[in-house]
Amino acid sequence: MVPAAGARSSTHRLIKKKRKEDRRIAYFSMEIGIDTKIPTYSGGLGVLAGDTIRSCADLNVPTVAVTLLYKKGYFSQTFDTNGQQIESPYEWEPKSILTLLPEKVSVTIEGRMVYIQAWMYELYGVSDYFVPVLFLDTDIEENAHEDRSLTHYLYGGDQRYRLAQEIILGIGGVRMLKKLEYNNITRYHMNEGHASLLSLELLRQRKLEEDSAWDIDGVKKKCLFTTHTPVPAGHDQFSYDLVKQLLGDFVPSELFLSLGGQEKLNMTYLALNLSDYINGVAKQHGKVSTEMFPGYYIDSITNGVHSGTWVCQSFKELYDRYIPGWMNDPFSLRYALSIPAEEVWDAHQKAKNNLIEYINSKYQAQLAQDVLTIGFARRATAYKRADLVFSDINRLCDIARRVGKMQFVFAGKAHPNDWPGKELIKKIFSFAQQFKDCVKITYLTEYDMTLAKMLIPGVDLWLNTPRRPKEASGTSGMKAAHNGVPSLSILDGWWIEGCIEDITGWAIGPAGEVNLSDQQEADFLYQKLENVVIQAFYNNRQHWIDIMRSAIAINASFFNTHRMVQQYVLRAYL
Repeated sequence: MVPAAGARSSTHRLIKKKRKEDRRIAYFSMEIGIDTKIPTYSGGLGVLAGDTIRSCADLNVPTVAVTLLYKKGYFSQTFDTNGQQIESPYEWEPKSILTLLPEKVSVTIEGRMVYIQAWMYELYGVSDYFVPVLFLDTDIEENAHEDRSLTHYLYGGDQRYRLAQEIILGIGGVRMLKKLEYNNITRYHMNEGHASLLSLELLRQRKLEEDSAWDIDGVKKKCLFTTHTPVPAGHDQFSYDLVKQLLGDFVPSELFLSLGGQEKLNMTYLALNLSDYINGVAKQHGKVSTEMFPGYYIDSITNGVHSGTWVCQSFKELYDRYIPGWMNDPFSLRYALSIPAEEVWDAHQKAKNNLIEYINSKYQAQLAQDVLTIGFARRATAYKRADLVFSDINRLCDIARRVGKMQFVFAGKAHPNDWPGKELIKKIFSFAQQFKDCVKITYLTEYDMTLAKMLIPGVDLWLNTPRRPKEASGTSGMKAAHNGVPSLSILDGWWIEGCIEDITGWAIGPAGEVNLSDQQEADFLYQKLENVVIQAFYNNRQHWIDIMRSAIAINASFFNTHRMVQQYVLRAYL
């Protein structure tokens, strides 16, 4: 007998209430990438957060996620004919995708009450289990005009705007969870330092409830912190004058100084001092972080990607035939070694054809299906060195003429205030014009999750050339490996762990050396292209396919968020 609609909805409410009571992990991130239609992410950090939540949903990890709702998104990207990046706001309608919750909370900023509402997205896993994702929003009529815009732009505005957003995320996020009756949270996971004010809100709540001394040890037992940034400039810092202006007497100044740093409020130090578990996002990054912050034990849990999200259609069909259940057991991708070589190649050719047709249709690029296609897509900023492969363009052209043709596909946004990053894009546009008769170069606009799902599986080789040791992890190469695309990469971040030379891909330069010049590393890159990579692609197809299968079997089976989340559960959540 089928229950009546009212009974079904009542049962559904009871299930949801029970699930709310069961939630133990609160996952805070400044950006979360769930869907291209929800433009609340700029790149790797947000996409990783989305992948993490997806695996939590698949694995029934009792999580609730908190982030901000950006009504104008990060930005929408176009280019003029010279490659000058043009930014414009996103236009999207949250109510078409998210559910507005009736509850509201408030925080005090510059002495004003700023009200916060929350939108919810239910991210379902492979079963009926879901992770609620809460998007905090101040664009409501109770707020002053300037406060309504505080959640409009991701990474927009000045220091004041950024600190206000971090107040809304950290302090407002904890209050919203309490208002929504997530009363059994045992662990607050700060994905980067942006959310670290949550630890002070927990301190303050405990003091108000118990009217005792500041319970630092008690709060530390509730908090864990993942740092993603291997360079000091990437860690948010605010002058105490600004902190005083925005937060007033939120906690005594001596508490700020002892927990957040003497000269400025360093959000990373605040998180380090109020967390009992801290980790970097690759083995090397854990070591680099320990050197940056001596005196703290910093573990490492290497990042991953969500396998079911990032495997393209042709490879999904291939894995479904040969590795049933791979989607929720990505470790089983190790069996890819036994998939027939011709079927791996056919699956790749379908993905490549999709990409080539898209690029030729939209950009009139005249790319060829049978030419070695090299992909590079990530945030356009100087240390990622998108132009390293063009350090000696004449040498590159000579290799292309003598050894084998190459064509390059680039994508990625530069932060609106990153002028060197913007110049990097213009430089690549210039090369594309000057050397089109030698190597074809295409720069795609509006790099987002949808484009990434076509671009990454569709190239033959994934290129990554960061300046060591500035790549904390990197996940694009992991996505490539899931689709049988090998990497040619600097030995930094995850690739130190993932590179088995001439088996899963190739390294640029020797291991362990961090003081090589750009010119030296470019020379290593050219040597590897000329003597190994291009030769294998054109002259030893069986070996190339063996590398493709090894990239799947060895790297995709490990560098996934199912393994990563299981490590968080065992080391940090329990």
